[in-house]
Amino acid sequence: MEILGTTLRICVDDLEAAASFYEQLTGASAQRFERGGVSAAAVGCFLLMSGPESELEVLRKVSATIAVRDVEQACVTLEAVGARVVAGPLPTPAGRNLIAVHPDGSVFEYVDRGPAA
Repeated sequence: MEILGTTLRICVDDLEAAASFYEQLTGASAQRFERGGVSAAAVGCFLLMSGPESELEVLRKVSATIAVRDVEQACVTLEAVGARVVAGPLPTPAGRNLIAVHPDGSVFEYVDRGPAA
């Protein structure tokens, strides 16, 4: 499995203020989107999320988002080395994703930009 990069996930109360700060910090423009009642802004390697506490409570359990070339291949590799895939692979607007729990208990989202099937 080839890991292409990592995105740090941050839950915030004020998405606009946080996006402005991270835009200034990184020099990148925020790409905004919504999914499942959560508003998000991707700024450089940061993913800012704001929304109902019930949604954020679940999102906080995921340590980071890991970009991979192919989520299907990542799924096979993760299971082969002892991780437990708890969701996915699923299509998203930008590709596919899955959620996996590593043997140490940490939770990661894996994403690719492959066809959303």
